[in-house]
Amino acid sequence: MATTANPTRDDFAALLNQTLGDEQGFEGRVVKGTVTAIENDMAVIDVGLKSEGRVALREFAPAPGQKADLKVGDEVEVYVDRVENSMGEAMLSRDRARREAAWDKLETEFGQGARVDGVIFGRVKGGFTVDLNGAVAFLPGSQVDIRPVRDVTPLMDIPQPFQILKMDRRRGNIVVSRRAVLEETRAEQRTGLIQSLHEGQVIEGVVKNITDYGAFVDLGGIDGLLHVTDLSYKRVGHPSEMINIGDTVRVQIIRINRETQRISLGMKQLESDPWEGAAAKYPIGAKFTGRVTNITEYGAFVELEPGIEGLVHVSEMSWTKKNVHPGKIVSTSQEVDVVILEVDADKRRISLGLKQAISNPWEAFAEKHPVGSTVEGEVKNATEFGLFIGLDGDVDGMVHMSDIAWGVSGEEALALHHKGETVQAVVLDIDPEKERISLGMKQLERGGVVATGGDKLNKNAIITVTVLSVGDAGLDVQAGDDGAVGFIKRGDLGRDRDEQRPERFQVGQKFDAMVTGFDRSKKPTFSIKAMQIAEEKQAVAQYGSSDSGASLGDILGAALNKARGE
Repeated sequence: MATTANPTRDDFAALLNQTLGDEQGFEGRVVKGTVTAIENDMAVIDVGLKSEGRVALREFAPAPGQKADLKVGDEVEVYVDRVENSMGEAMLSRDRARREAAWDKLETEFGQGARVDGVIFGRVKGGFTVDLNGAVAFLPGSQVDIRPVRDVTPLMDIPQPFQILKMDRRRGNIVVSRRAVLEETRAEQRTGLIQSLHEGQVIEGVVKNITDYGAFVDLGGIDGLLHVTDLSYKRVGHPSEMINIGDTVRVQIIRINRETQRISLGMKQLESDPWEGAAAKYPIGAKFTGRVTNITEYGAFVELEPGIEGLVHVSEMSWTKKNVHPGKIVSTSQEVDVVILEVDADKRRISLGLKQAISNPWEAFAEKHPVGSTVEGEVKNATEFGLFIGLDGDVDGMVHMSDIAWGVSGEEALALHHKGETVQAVVLDIDPEKERISLGMKQLERGGVVATGGDKLNKNAIITVTVLSVGDAGLDVQAGDDGAVGFIKRGDLGRDRDEQRPERFQVGQKFDAMVTGFDRSKKPTFSIKAMQIAEEKQAVAQYGSSDSGASLGDILGAALNKARGE
């Protein structure tokens, strides 16, 4: 007869541990349960444990502020926080279950790099909070939009896509970006839009930004650069002179770089090109009136018409003002007359002449003052080779140092005149092409050549002179019969004191004297004493000296005898 064994104390203990162990395995997990009752604002849920749990109805609401659509018998997912609390009930949470489910989904989507949907619902320091279907994420302020957003209110409580930048489940940390989604979408739109555009196409856009070198125009999702040189054929100093931010402009696509997605735009290309037919419109030698638009060190730009400018080189600005900055001849916006010198329509260049629009002062001077005429002017400056004299018509003439005075040159001749002095001169030569006028001052002076004998009044020359008058200071004499009038000082009338008496000479008396120089009025000065000393030196050199045993009388006697032919 078989007997039934009775369970022991150990068997009950093992069975209890197994049961409790299974129940404790529920903790920290999301499980399915059934709604068994709804009491006031709580739902009673059976998840298969020895006791039921209670969850607030608001946790089942689809959104904050909305009513939960829940009834007895519904199957729901909840999170088991504890198997049993102090009241013997299971601690359940619908919010925590939603978060755990959301985290599971977000980790998968983060790994795939996919976008996630969420709602901005709050503000925190440095950014905003986003509800990702139960999981709360942080949205930094810099990641809200492509450009800074002052008011985020219109973006709140609206479902929209986000990109997860990083997440840490253990710390419960998720960082998302709305900007990354917008940039990706914009890039897709740019790629699609740029494929639909082609060079030469005319399109409208909105001016989004203006810089010194141009403007950026929004073509509906992609920007194009409208360079300042392509705004107009006329000179534009700054883009703001023609357009403003927010303006709708009509532009033509000049170039498209599909690799870099850069687009170059132009507005002037929609206008007629003023350079077409420019060569016929502006023939060489023709005279036009234009406006100075820009001044540089090398010249000035003159606008002949909107879109056509020519350059007046500094060398073509003035007949007489040399090595002067163009800004001292013309000013910006000034109306000037110019002459067309050269036209290159292919290179869009026109060379202009400012000085050619007025008469050549060198030619005008030649007509008014032919060679041989006498002119008057002011000494402008002295150089190592002559004097520059300011003449009519703002031109200069040069007196070479050899033409300043008879018988003197070099520094001695230059010292006869000073800057600012008014002088007279004779026109010797005019070369309008080389812009040169040669003048002579000594040609106005008498006595350049002594009438009798043709001797020139050069310094140290021995000249026969005639006494014109006798005075206590010396003698007024004339070279030759009708030559230059000069003066012999008392001390130059002889070597010995007895010879230096003016009264021993008579008017009309003739004798030889040496030219010793010229005074400030360019009159020659003579000296008998200097002639005697020069003759003595010559005689000594030719016939010997007193050191050789000959006396001065012997030497001079021998020289005189030789001169007489004895």
